[in-house]
Amino acid sequence: MKGLLEICYLIGSVTFILGLKMMGNAKTARKGNLIGAFGMTIAILGTIFLFESDHTSRNTLKLVLIFGAITIGSAIGWLTAKRVEMTKMPELVSMFNGMGGACAALIGLTEFEHNLGNPAALSFIVAGMVIGTVSFSGSIIAYLKLAGKMNKPFRLPQYNVLNNVILLLLLAFSVAVVLLHQSLPVSIIWVLFVVAAIYGILFTVPIGGADMPVVISLLNSFTGLAAAFGGFLYDNKPMLTGGILVGSAGTLLTLAMCKAMNRPLSNVIFGAFGGGSGAAAGAETTGTIKDIQVTDLAVLLNYSKKVVIVPGYGLAVAQAQHIIHELEKILEERGVEVKYAIHPVAGRMPGHMNVLLAESNVEYDKLVEMEDINPEFEQTDVVLIVGANDVVNPAAKTDPSSPIYGMPILEVDKAKHVVVNKRSMNAGYAGIDNLLFYDPKCSMFFGDAKKALTELVAEIKQL
Repeated sequence: MKGLLEICYLIGSVTFILGLKMMGNAKTARKGNLIGAFGMTIAILGTIFLFESDHTSRNTLKLVLIFGAITIGSAIGWLTAKRVEMTKMPELVSMFNGMGGACAALIGLTEFEHNLGNPAALSFIVAGMVIGTVSFSGSIIAYLKLAGKMNKPFRLPQYNVLNNVILLLLLAFSVAVVLLHQSLPVSIIWVLFVVAAIYGILFTVPIGGADMPVVISLLNSFTGLAAAFGGFLYDNKPMLTGGILVGSAGTLLTLAMCKAMNRPLSNVIFGAFGGGSGAAAGAETTGTIKDIQVTDLAVLLNYSKKVVIVPGYGLAVAQAQHIIHELEKILEERGVEVKYAIHPVAGRMPGHMNVLLAESNVEYDKLVEMEDINPEFEQTDVVLIVGANDVVNPAAKTDPSSPIYGMPILEVDKAKHVVVNKRSMNAGYAGIDNLLFYDPKCSMFFGDAKKALTELVAEIKQL
């Protein structure tokens, strides 16, 4: 039995790694997802039917409850993922991430009593429960913010000091619970759970919208780390492998996002950035804006040699990914070189724009990262910005009073012409005005992205 179980775990671990690697390419991502899910199913079934320990017992009622819970959970997850719109993917990811953290927390709450007298196992249990709980409560707050149900940033007086004190107390409390477990009541683990949940809320509540992709990535790494501690506890190879891969991938992505935002990781960990009263600060903007009609824009694009499209959250909201791909194909048929510029924090979660454009079959090699596309803007005839705002705001380079000052941006103002498609002049997710709109080279193309781009494509076809 044990040998067969190890084979199941080996299959689960290998397929998880293979599936994760295949997800790095849009063409193989779907197959990689299925391969990883297949391997994990084998590992789960092996655990249910082959795992043996002093506390293991199988009877019909337990099996009915286990498979009943799996069936209900799978149905809810499948229906939710099937029905969710692409614009709601960040919220869905936050919720799924929170569920992973909740699972780690439940493991800690249920296993604590069974492992009293075993300090090594208790250290894994407490570490996994605390990290998982922080991820759970933090992800719920992130979901509420992304869904627009918690718009106003919230900061207590001396917030950073308070937050750091709670974190230190939480760490000290966790160590004490492990060391003094034999003299403490079993219910102490619930107190630790509540404190961790409070810290997760305080950690996420004050963070502003522009920084939310970093927070999602960080909470994702927390969930992976919590799962890895569960793998150590149960000596479960797939759980350990998955947790380490998710935790390390999330950590690397967090570091990359911090670099993209030009913020130190310590600011993220201690909740000292984003939101706050300074979110709407910045120098007062002056100047005039000019708009461009669809006929003039069609001519401009049609006779350009090189066009760079900057997709943003507004593109996702309008579900305009298919029409933007059609625009790309029409321009290329007429000899225009077209590329997409992808800022690392475009959209509201890491990789949001890549997934959105992949849905409309945009070739992956047309998506160019910020560091690679910035030198090309000087040779670009037209930059067409669709629904992006903060990631092209020159205030990040020129206005020290701006809350996004220092954040690397797409340097679109170096192009010969800049056209911005927006519904209105409302501020972006960071809540600040965009100096780019007042640049003499910039024109505003107002309207819903899908409707405006459809009219633009029709106009170009007539030329």
